[in-house]
Amino acid sequence: MTIEKPASVAGLVISTNEQIRSFLRTASSDRQLSDNLRQTAAVLSSHASVPYKSLRSIWLASEPVTRPNLAQLFYRTNFIFTSPKSREKSEELKARLRKLEEMEERRVYAELVKDIAPKKDEDEPFSSYKDQLGFGLHVALTMFTGYLVGYAAFRALFSHNPVMNAAGGILGLVLAMLLETLLFIIRTSNLEPKSSPSKLKKNQ
Repeated sequence: MTIEKPASVAGLVISTNEQIRSFLRTASSDRQLSDNLRQTAAVLSSHASVPYKSLRSIWLASEPVTRPNLAQLFYRTNFIFTSPKSREKSEELKARLRKLEEMEERRVYAELVKDIAPKKDEDEPFSSYKDQLGFGLHVALTMFTGYLVGYAAFRALFSHNPVMNAAGGILGLVLAMLLETLLFIIRTSNLEPKSSPSKLKKNQ
């Protein structure tokens, strides 16, 4: 029979006193008990704590005349509570916790330097992917429209000449591109005066 150490046994564990140790030593040589119970009593008699379940089994199997009463047996004994093993965190949870810690550190740092670090210019053109995509689609649509207008105009002027029609389409495409460039310059120039006063104050 394998005897588990009291610290590793699940269930109620109590500290031993002289009455318990004396009872276990006596039980280890009691021929009325089974070999398993005598071996258990011999092992537990040298421990500072014993499982209540094992002690109760030995006490019930002993002769009532030879065994001590329970009040005397458990006099000045204490319950021993063992802390459960800490649950190991999975790698996914550890990575998530590290990411959350990094995000919290960045937030705290940004809060500390918000009065020192310069603010981002929110009016800067094409500062987001959405703005860039929208501008690209707008330019493509304008150039395609210019090509169609130029192609149709040259087709009406030069009596369905394929070469001149294609040239008119290319001319319309180029003019549309120049128009978009001019509009872009005007749009960006309108944004510059908003940020220039703050830059002048910083330079002073």
